[in-house]
Amino acid sequence: MNELEKVLNERPPSAVDPKGGGVRMHRFTGKLPARAPSAAVLAALIAVALVAVVAAGSAGAKTGQTTAGSVVFMSTQLTPVTEQQKLIDVTLKGSPVSVNFVAANAVSDLVTRINAEAQAGSGSVSLAAATVGDLETVADKLTDLSDVAAKLKNAGIPQSLWDQAKLGTNKQLSIPWMQATYLMCANKKALPYLPKGANINSLTWGQFAQWAAALQKHFGTPEVGFPVAGLFPRFLQGYLVPSFTGRLVTKYESKDAAAAWLYLKNLWRFVNPQSTQYAFMQDPLLSGEVLVAWDHVARLTNALQAKPDDFVLFPAPRGPKGRGYLPVLVTVGIPKTAPNPTDAKTLIQFLDNISQQARTITEHGFFPVVAGKLSKSLNPGSLELAAAVKVQQTTKDALPSVLPIGLGAQAGAYAKVFTDTFTRMVMNKEDPMSVLKDEGSQLQTLLTAAGAACWQPDPRSSGVCQVGG
Repeated sequence: MNELEKVLNERPPSAVDPKGGGVRMHRFTGKLPARAPSAAVLAALIAVALVAVVAAGSAGAKTGQTTAGSVVFMSTQLTPVTEQQKLIDVTLKGSPVSVNFVAANAVSDLVTRINAEAQAGSGSVSLAAATVGDLETVADKLTDLSDVAAKLKNAGIPQSLWDQAKLGTNKQLSIPWMQATYLMCANKKALPYLPKGANINSLTWGQFAQWAAALQKHFGTPEVGFPVAGLFPRFLQGYLVPSFTGRLVTKYESKDAAAAWLYLKNLWRFVNPQSTQYAFMQDPLLSGEVLVAWDHVARLTNALQAKPDDFVLFPAPRGPKGRGYLPVLVTVGIPKTAPNPTDAKTLIQFLDNISQQARTITEHGFFPVVAGKLSKSLNPGSLELAAAVKVQQTTKDALPSVLPIGLGAQAGAYAKVFTDTFTRMVMNKEDPMSVLKDEGSQLQTLLTAAGAACWQPDPRSSGVCQVGG
């Protein structure tokens, strides 16, 4: 995951209360410098930073090989150091071209760099990877990859993924690479305390609250956990609110939305207070600090691989409007200023072959975009993940959302609206409708600044998405 986790990188400066009292969020109230650097100075700074990042943050996929002529591969995904190393040492092993991987630790890093290189008329990045919503931000800076798509026509990539990879255009501006989602995970010790007659694969949020209460009553401590210091905003955006409203932005200030937040406020009595400090739920699951958790599949992988017989994965519960969930599609594109587009195309085909696609599960917790029998390459924990993802995607009441599209530099502010709403309403117990009206205003301001149209589960709008009630 992440995020994959991206949201960790999107989060604005904030602090976790060391006493467990919640997440402290701060709005910027200072003044910007009176003078901005000139265009020439800014270009020079970018050039210096570019060289520094490639020199210090890159690694060749082939050991002992120089970086001259390498494909500079910049990605908003797999950015944590351990995930980078797995990508370099395992997934990129055997690559027919030399690769320098550069982690974009924030979406804005990738967007700013692609835009700067486009403005300069030349660049160093030959391959860019991001979720479709983020890559769409620089769609006009990418080259048509219809020739690569033609070579992958027998790979079994679903048409729906090809369509998403067009980034809102009629051209194949990117190629599907890997996909992921978020799931619930429970220690099997928790299963006997499910509500009578409940099916773990078709729970309602009401049943989930009953289960959480029963676990606390039996074990004496809150046994549910959420990664508040991690990808928690995605839970709020793709799971909680849509399940109660059927929409997101267009119903942000509605009474149905208030019901969702009040539900979470009630549920929080049964949530481990350490959740405000959890970034990855696999660790507290393995240690036994919590018995039930929600997180990105990549951040549950270690637990499933270490103790596959101890845990069960299942879809998020259903709300009044459906079973909200958030699929994630990561695609790769080639900037028009790429110095090495031919090798970049070769690298794309390598990433989408069956062997490398199998490694997206075993090494990164993502799932293949290609068809093919991968089971021989999977351990029991990975098979469990794959099965749970399929259940979540195929439930009749599934209500999929997509990651935000077109937010650009406003991505961090967008995540902050949700975490601020959570902090104010759930942790600080402020008046629900007042909070939603206030934060809805903040949401509208950033959507207008970004010029972003609505995205699923809201109907696509012809202009700027409008916050509604």
